[in-house]
Amino acid sequence: MAVSARDRRTGFSRRRQYGAFASYVVAVAGAVVGAVLLLLSRLDPPAFAAVRMTAASITVPVSAGLDTVAGWVAAIPDAIGDHFAVKSDNARLRGEISRNRALLARARSIVYDNRRLRALLAVRDRSVDVVVTARLVSSTASSGRRFALLDAGRWQGVHAGMPVTGPDGLVGRVVETGPAVARVLLLTDAESSVPVRRTRDGVPAIAVGRGDGLLDIRSVSTNTQLRPGDVFVTTGTGGIYAPGLPVARVMAAGEDNAPAVPIARPEALDFALVTRALMPAPGQ
Repeated sequence: MAVSARDRRTGFSRRRQYGAFASYVVAVAGAVVGAVLLLLSRLDPPAFAAVRMTAASITVPVSAGLDTVAGWVAAIPDAIGDHFAVKSDNARLRGEISRNRALLARARSIVYDNRRLRALLAVRDRSVDVVVTARLVSSTASSGRRFALLDAGRWQGVHAGMPVTGPDGLVGRVVETGPAVARVLLLTDAESSVPVRRTRDGVPAIAVGRGDGLLDIRSVSTNTQLRPGDVFVTTGTGGIYAPGLPVARVMAAGEDNAPAVPIARPEALDFALVTRALMPAPGQ
């Protein structure tokens, strides 16, 4: 006779019977072990401590192994992320290396061309010799003419035409000398004009004094856009000033012509350097 599913009980299946029996046995054994351990902890604490440490000695390696496996599993996502990050960094670095190689090749080409042109033009570098370090005694910062007075003259080897520089850049040139003093024409004087070039692209220009403490930057070429912050340095043309001396910084935008402020301020200087001209006159 068939037995309906509703009438089936736990005892109908031997497998379920064995499972239920085993669970009862485990529960009873656990309760007994717990009771024994409780009594042992009350009646004989040293013995309970020994049992506890023995159990810990058995379970610690298992726990350590499980922790190690868990750490490995947890590190898998980080390892995958690091792998892709390293690949990305490698690709970026390869691109930078390629660009740097191109820049290095270009720089080497420029250096080679520069040497070749110098050899063709028989140009040689000239070192600028310092004649004397002198004190700027006074400067005419408020008059229509812009001069300064140095406390060094012919006795110290100073002659007309020698450049005068400060820590920041060009100040002017000597125009008159006495035994122990020299008169310096400042860059801002209306009679001063210095060949210059723009540092960022080499555009040639003339820095002309305005007589009011400023300069005008006048481009040699046409349609030259001058921007605020453009810095101009000496070119070496004319044989007086060594190339590369800072002269002026543009104040306002202009086309072919713009006002500029001198980088070296004579009124703020205590001492200045008198140097030989780039191509000194005979006897200097």
